[in-house]
Amino acid sequence: GYDNGKACSLDVNDKENLSRLIGANEIVVSLLPWVFHMKAARLCIEKKKHLVTASYVSKEMRQFGQEVKAKKLLFLNEIGADPGIDHMSAKKIIDEVHENGGKILHYYSYTGGLPAPEDNDNPFGYKFSWNPKGAVLASKNPARFLENGRIVEIPAEELFLNYRIEHVDGLGTFEVYPNRDSLLYQELYELHEAQTVVRGTFRYPGWCETFKAIIDLGLSEEKPVKKGSTLLQMMADLTDAGANEDVMIKTAKKLGLSADSKVIQRLSWLGLFRDEPIPEGGTHLDVLIHLLREKLRYQPGEKDMLLMRHRFTVENADRTRETIISTLVEFGIPNGDSAMARTVSLPLAIGVKLMATGKINLTGIQIPTKKVIYEPVLRELENLGIKLEEKRYPA
Repeated sequence: GYDNGKACSLDVNDKENLSRLIGANEIVVSLLPWVFHMKAARLCIEKKKHLVTASYVSKEMRQFGQEVKAKKLLFLNEIGADPGIDHMSAKKIIDEVHENGGKILHYYSYTGGLPAPEDNDNPFGYKFSWNPKGAVLASKNPARFLENGRIVEIPAEELFLNYRIEHVDGLGTFEVYPNRDSLLYQELYELHEAQTVVRGTFRYPGWCETFKAIIDLGLSEEKPVKKGSTLLQMMADLTDAGANEDVMIKTAKKLGLSADSKVIQRLSWLGLFRDEPIPEGGTHLDVLIHLLREKLRYQPGEKDMLLMRHRFTVENADRTRETIISTLVEFGIPNGDSAMARTVSLPLAIGVKLMATGKINLTGIQIPTKKVIYEPVLRELENLGIKLEEKRYPA
């Protein structure tokens, strides 16, 4: 619908066509799944083009740093919602505290893409506003964080045993589980004096115990399912249920739960105990993704919610202490753009505009933690109605 826009289809593995398209432009925006960014990145270096993504900087991407800088290119990554708005809104407060002679003693940051409360109507308390496979695989990562001066390491299999409860005024109670390696952000955010640096993910209550069960049962493993199996037979195999055993009861027993527990009820609602055929040639993970995609979807007119919260304990220059809480609650537009789509795409679009108009003079591999990026992006996001609300209290 835009005269100055041109749409075309592209196989990202078609290097010749990809190379031609990249060569014909000045700034390349890759919104591909993160595993494909490197195909674009290599060609951007070869063709001397700038690159923008909303994804975390991978080890492979970071290895291009010197070459990108030598060619005076900017590869701007992590400029979406999380990562993105979280970086910018946190760094704004951190820099303000440091500029005023203060210290950040404790920092907690939580984000979640969730159904709006009025559309939170299934037993899982969740619906997918992004790639279900990405969400499941992310739940299999170990976690590491700094709390009260102590480094805490959580192995992947114990991730969902280590959640805490967070209350958000007007929205209620949420579970929060730790997200990957928070210690990276002590350096990235210049929180050298901090005793606590914790990043986590918001979910409605019940999610953690349910996903712990899913992982313990092996449903997130990429192991082939027997040909011709039904969902019920797959669960019988996973729980070593005999021919005459009740598979649901056997599943509960394997998990150390009662058959009428909420976790078993959720697994039943998902369809895992149905005696129905499953796709041939799939893995346990494929079956899980298929069921999640089928049951945890947004219906027409429903709204998602992006919830982000930073909590800082600050020691000011005069030795007084205060708590700063910065919260973003963004709702999707019924039958329009989701909150996830808006909060991921708009920061990226603003970043591209700043690059195209020469407002960012940085080179190399960058994320939006520098003032030259975060100030104008946050300002324009506020003009678009996306703003974190800050509250301050004596600590």
